[in-house]
Amino acid sequence: MKDKDLSQIKIVYVLLDGVADLPHPDLNDLTPLDAACTTNMDHLAKNGCMGETITVGEGFAPQSDIAVFNMLGYSFLDGSYVGRGVIESIGSDIDFRDGDLALRGNFATVDDKMQIMDRRAGRSIAQAEARDICRTLAEEMKFSDTGVSFVIKPTIAHRVSVRFRHANLRFSDKITNTDPAYQKVDGMGIAKDTLGKMHLKKSFAEEPSASAAAAAKTVNEFSEQVIRLLRGHPINKRRENSGKPLMNAILLRDSGNTIPKLESIKKKYNMEIASIVDMPVEIGISKVLGMRTLEAGGIDDYENKASVAVDNLERNDGIYVHLKGPDEFGHDGDAQGKKRSIEDIDRAFFGTLRKKLKNEEGQIIVVSADHSTPCIKKAHSADPVPVLFSGNMVKKDGSERFTEKYASKGRLGRIMGSTVLRNAINLINNNKPTVC
Repeated sequence: MKDKDLSQIKIVYVLLDGVADLPHPDLNDLTPLDAACTTNMDHLAKNGCMGETITVGEGFAPQSDIAVFNMLGYSFLDGSYVGRGVIESIGSDIDFRDGDLALRGNFATVDDKMQIMDRRAGRSIAQAEARDICRTLAEEMKFSDTGVSFVIKPTIAHRVSVRFRHANLRFSDKITNTDPAYQKVDGMGIAKDTLGKMHLKKSFAEEPSASAAAAAKTVNEFSEQVIRLLRGHPINKRRENSGKPLMNAILLRDSGNTIPKLESIKKKYNMEIASIVDMPVEIGISKVLGMRTLEAGGIDDYENKASVAVDNLERNDGIYVHLKGPDEFGHDGDAQGKKRSIEDIDRAFFGTLRKKLKNEEGQIIVVSADHSTPCIKKAHSADPVPVLFSGNMVKKDGSERFTEKYASKGRLGRIMGSTVLRNAINLINNNKPTVC
């Protein structure tokens, strides 16, 4: 079969953040996908084929950044990844240069012994609160090394981006996290078990260099001053009076010091691909890969996102859509909430997508996840995630529902995340995916 003209290839590629899960007692030992009523995703499953995806690597519980890069076809198992801090700085429009030190941060709640009581300060953080606290830190924080300057920018809810710069030194990124929930390996963030007690950590240099020692010292001074400056902050006094968790610490992770230089997604696939994304990390990935980011409303404005995807498909070869909802319920251990989130996405996003999308040859809908976030673990896991290819060009494999069980039996078998998009293109061209 002759390859189709690229203008005839249309891909809607949807990643449901953290949607994969494990059986949960609150759902009669079903996963949230199993328990949810998903009429529209089930329709896509019946009109397609399924399989499992290892998003980054076997035994690797990835963070979203490295998982999304892999699911778009960019693998960094050679150790070349620049770190999530850099990607989030770019996505947050922070001025970043080679030699700066960028980290992702979480507002958190700690007690007097630095035990972490809440990694996200209850998630109930207003933008005005975050801006006020960051303004205080920016105005009052001083470092023992007068060559150090920094920028702190609140993004969404508990999330912040932090960038350090030195007037005379290129910072090394070879330092450990202060956030105990994640470990950095070859620049890539790996989720750790978060069910036990955790304490705010000190950062340590991972190499015997002056620039690494300076980076770790700067991060530790930052952490210490955050604790001191926020202890009696008016925002925290109001939060305490209203029964909300205090924003009295910032957990830092995934340092990076280099601007990424990657092949654009257009050059990689010879396709024009736009994105619909909300979080700073996905916005950063879109910028780094040269994807135009489409305006599509708020995080849970699912109907609008589906409409924008369809409306822009004619002028693009593909639309990458990242939907955040399910992941947060996984981190909170809320299986019922995750089930409801999946049902909302099925009704509002996939329902709208089905109504508006023309059912044409050369068109395929790909549905998967960036990682699994099991509610019983309250953290990312190394489990495989479902992947679905749906469309008229797809040979059906008898799948009935978009669930982990049907994925484990699908004809795609188990494929690596970095091959998913290429597999979809090959399937359109040849009706034969390259299975790993």
